Amino acid sequence: MSIDRTFLPTPDRSVAAVVPAVPGEGHWAGAPSAVAHDGWIYLAYRLRRPVGEGRGHAVVVARSADGERFETLLTITKEEADAESLERPWLMRTAEGRWRLYLSCATHGTKHWRVEALEADDPSAFDPRLRTTVLPGDPKTGVKDPVIVRRGGTWHLWASCHPLADPAEADQMVSAYATSADGLSWTWHGTALSGRPGAWDARGTRVSAVRFTSDGVLAFYDGRASAAENYEECTGVAAGQDPAALTPLGAGPVAFSPHHGGGLRYLDLVDLPGGGARLYYEYTRADGAHELRTELRAAPRLAD
Repeated sequence: MSIDRTFLPTPDRSVAAVVPAVPGEGHWAGAPSAVAHDGWIYLAYRLRRPVGEGRGHAVVVARSADGERFETLLTITKEEADAESLERPWLMRTAEGRWRLYLSCATHGTKHWRVEALEADDPSAFDPRLRTTVLPGDPKTGVKDPVIVRRGGTWHLWASCHPLADPAEADQMVSAYATSADGLSWTWHGTALSGRPGAWDARGTRVSAVRFTSDGVLAFYDGRASAAENYEECTGVAAGQDPAALTPLGAGPVAFSPHHGGGLRYLDLVDLPGGGARLYYEYTRADGAHELRTELRAAPRLAD
C-alpha cells in the first residue's frame, strides 16, 4: 500500500486549537482524541507540566462548533483518577449512543500504566469515581494510549505497551492489538507494530490513529530512534491487510515539527458530516512547549 498523503499533517496549514497555560519546555496541551456528533466536534486532550511540577495533571473534554475554538465541558485531574500522571485519553460513542472516555493512568511510584474507562449519557457528565479498569497491564508491561475503532460489531484496539523489567528501558514501546465485543473486556492478539533496528522508529512505535480502507488497514503512528527523543516523537504511516500485522511505510517520518526536538505526534482524524475531515495533533513549538493544532481537509472519506 502506498502512502496516501491526503491526511498527512502540514503544519503550515494548521491553527492552534489549545495552547498550554505556560510557555516553555515541559508545558504541553495535546494528545487529542476527537469525535464529530450532532453538529459539534468533541475533543478530549491532556494537559501536562514538567516532570517535578505535576506531569500529566489533567484530561479535558471540550466541544467546538467550528473545530478550532473549544469550550471546556469537563476537567478530570490526576488526583481524581488516582494516578501519578495522565496520558492520552480516548473519546468515543457506543452503539447505544452513550459516551465512553478511556483514561491512561500512571500507577503511583512505578513505571506501570493502566487504562480505565468511564461512561456517561453526555460528554460533560463523566464521573471519575465510576472508573472501571479495562486494560490493567501486568507486572512486566505497562499499557496506555489506546486507539479504538468500533466496526461491524467488533471493537478494535491498538495500545502502547512498555516493558517494565528494567526501569531504564521502560520508554521503549510497541503497539499491541486487541478485540472486544463491548469495549470493556479485551482479547489480545499480539504485537501489531514494532520498530525497525537502525531506523528512525527503532526505539518505539505507538499507533495514534487507524482507518479501515477498501484494501486493509491504514495506521498513523508515533516513532523515535532513541530514548533521548522521548516526548518528541514524529509521525509515520503503516499499513496491512490484517489489523494485527502492520508494516511501516517509507524510510522516514512523514510529518514532524521544524522546532526544538521535532515532535509532531498523537495524530487523530475525524470525518465531518458534510464531507472532508479535520486533523488534530500535538506539535512542538519554537519555545519547546507543545500545543494542540488542527487542520481542515476538504477530501473524500476513505472506504469504510
